[in-house]
Amino acid sequence: MIKIVKNSYIQFILLGLALLTLPFIAEMGVIRNSTVTVIGTTIIYTIAALGLNVLLGFSGLISLGTAGFMGLAAYISAYVTETMNLPFEVAVLAAIIIPTFLGILVGILSLKFEGIYLGIATLVVAEILREIFINVTEFTGGASGALASRPELLGFFKLDRIQTYYLIVIVMVIIFMLIHNLTKGHMGRALNAMRGSEAAAQAMGINIFKYRLIAFGIATILASVSGVLYVHYVGLSYPTTWNLMLSLDFLAIIVVGGFRSIFGTFIGAFILFAMSELFLKPIPALANIAPLVKGILIIIFILYYPNGLANIKNQVSHWWQRRKGKKDEYGQTKEKKKKLTRAEVRENDTA
Repeated sequence: MIKIVKNSYIQFILLGLALLTLPFIAEMGVIRNSTVTVIGTTIIYTIAALGLNVLLGFSGLISLGTAGFMGLAAYISAYVTETMNLPFEVAVLAAIIIPTFLGILVGILSLKFEGIYLGIATLVVAEILREIFINVTEFTGGASGALASRPELLGFFKLDRIQTYYLIVIVMVIIFMLIHNLTKGHMGRALNAMRGSEAAAQAMGINIFKYRLIAFGIATILASVSGVLYVHYVGLSYPTTWNLMLSLDFLAIIVVGGFRSIFGTFIGAFILFAMSELFLKPIPALANIAPLVKGILIIIFILYYPNGLANIKNQVSHWWQRRKGKKDEYGQTKEKKKKLTRAEVRENDTA
């Protein structure tokens, strides 16, 4: 039974089932409906941050353009469903394919940049997209934003707010499984090798160009999926939403939650977004200190827990093993001293 629970896929399913119970708990009056909305948005941010975690945590490539790609997907989906009046499934395909193509182009350009210069290049792309969101009013609605209705599956099954929340949870669980499967296989090993040393990875026969494009493609796909879910769950998209601060929030999520950790990404999103929305912003005196709390958390984790919350369990386990080893060593030393003392007594008696 314990072995089954330790299975990562079972853990993802259990997490999904736990999240699916929240609307029922809200109907019982234990939590508010707004709490379910906040958790749904947190899951959406988790998906986007997981894409950045694949890019930065596994392949070592930084991007500050996650919010831009997420916003582009949101606007495309809203435009296709509301203005063009096409099915939701068509909107999803368009909202994933177009930003992913752009993300792969950025990946091609990334071969010319390294480190912070790559981050600046992706930030430039995101800022260009944000200017488009503001000025191309026929497509985005400008400062007024773009409206979107709830998803309509297969042309006849119209989802309500709770059913859309269920859809978000199901998508999250599926993505968790896919990313776990990808990163635990050959691709994950190739990305990790590339993160450690590109020269060594090339010497091992790893195609750097190929895996850079794959990493950027995965990150953009997850950002696009989260953008589609966001606009159809929240119901609107403003240009001011898709700014640098949101991209930095995604970076903070994986710093606090843990690099190369799926559950860590979810925990980081919950701490930095859900807890802020549920416990800080409702209190006027604390609403303005939410960015300060995020900054303090990032500093603490960089200094003391560089691998994030996901690694604390391992650190505690190692600490306990070391302490247990010291106790065993102390006990063995004490037993040896007792044996030596008894031997000395026998020698004295013989003498």
